[in-house]
Amino acid sequence: MKSRDVQVAAKAALMLWMMIWKVAEADWWQLGSELTIKESLELTPDEHRNKCQKIDFFVEKQRQLCEKYDLILPIVGSGAKLAKDECQHQFQFSRWNCTTFDNKNNSFGNVVAIHSREAAYLSAISAASVAYAVARACTRGDLKDYCTCDIKIRQKRKQKWKWGGCSDDIRYGERFSREFFDVMEDPNTALGLMNLHNYEAGRRGVRSRMQRTCKCHGVSGSCSMQICWRRLPAFRNVAEGLYHRYEGASHVKFVERRRKKLKAISPDLKKPNRTDLVYLDDSPDYCEKNEGLNILGTKGRICHLQSQAIDGCPLLCCGRGYQTRVKDSEEKCNCRFKWCCSVECETCRSRKEEHMCN
Repeated sequence: MKSRDVQVAAKAALMLWMMIWKVAEADWWQLGSELTIKESLELTPDEHRNKCQKIDFFVEKQRQLCEKYDLILPIVGSGAKLAKDECQHQFQFSRWNCTTFDNKNNSFGNVVAIHSREAAYLSAISAASVAYAVARACTRGDLKDYCTCDIKIRQKRKQKWKWGGCSDDIRYGERFSREFFDVMEDPNTALGLMNLHNYEAGRRGVRSRMQRTCKCHGVSGSCSMQICWRRLPAFRNVAEGLYHRYEGASHVKFVERRRKKLKAISPDLKKPNRTDLVYLDDSPDYCEKNEGLNILGTKGRICHLQSQAIDGCPLLCCGRGYQTRVKDSEEKCNCRFKWCCSVECETCRSRKEEHMCN
């Protein structure tokens, strides 16, 4: 290997190590473990403030925000858990299946050190989940000293319905999410701009799916007037929408002219809007195991023989082929209610083929 090639390789390795070190030092996802959420719920206000000061992966402004709200740690933790669960659901059939590592400081491994579309999705769903969790907490009354229902919605035109009830205050949730996440980023860097963009795309993914729910009012059920309010969507709908944005994410580059910004890497590509996800680096190879990046590879993964999508054996197994095994299973079937008062079922046996990547 030439001297110049050695220098380039060494520089690349150093940059990767520095990115990995930065990821390892801070990981808010740890708040989402069931044990941590349970412990946070049992804290007194003083204990809560002390805990906020001792969380080493918070920056100072996050500690101050944490101290301001007595019950915010379990709420943010529930957002982290919601985001992780939905990420794993959306990516369950992909080569990267949102694997988490409970024994590491960086919950998703060093793969997030690559500023790829996977990192973009994690940023977006992070900001979305915290905005969602805080808005839901406002409605429940968990943060009654700061927020309750959204009473700022106004009627814009004469209709057969009017705003009322208890609307989920997504605007308050968004504001908290900005204060919590955006303070970690430097808007003068490529990574900072990428994360800020994806945080906002995640929050918009919740707001754009807010649903109007109405209840009829009138004499004898005539429904002459409806009282309506806005409620949060199922978070799965938000996560699924962000997954579609992930599939169409925009590859961007950092430019520094009058102001620092991100733009599409090629003039032929569409300029990303505020709801699109953006990424700086190509994704690593998820086909083979990579211990340095904590990539498990797809060996041993279940694939679907007839599928032409990413979960199909040709794509998920990365061309390495697959093995087929037959599984015998038993389950209750033909159940009948017997008077009185029991249910009798037969046992049905079946054999199913299962395909695993080589």
